[in-house]
Amino acid sequence: MEHPPPAELTDPDLIALRDFALGLPDAVETLPWGERAWGVRKKNFAFFHTGEHGVSLTCKLPESRYAVEHLPYVKPAGYNLGKSGWMTATIPPGEKVPVDELLDWLDESYRAVAPKTLVKALDARET
Repeated sequence: MEHPPPAELTDPDLIALRDFALGLPDAVETLPWGERAWGVRKKNFAFFHTGEHGVSLTCKLPESRYAVEHLPYVKPAGYNLGKSGWMTATIPPGEKVPVDELLDWLDESYRAVAPKTLVKALDARET
């Protein structure tokens, strides 16, 4: 069964998240299951969903997972991925998306998944 593509993003905050993720070295967007996934070199570093239930972002957070798990909108990712540091933020419709925090999540997740050479390229770009 083929899944329809996700809806086009129109919210500036959500566009900022997508632009940041795809601006990372060698980052690409794929559409498994009809939802957005952002990856690098065939490894996903984020899963992004928008819809009637709000916005959700799932990232690998090996360093900050314990610091964010107490937030009311955060829980370990399903399918036992939480044991490996994957966390999901779910922002209900109408609530403000914590863009700065989620940008940090994307950065940390990318760094956890990307090859070291690409992380070094990212670090060099930031200086």
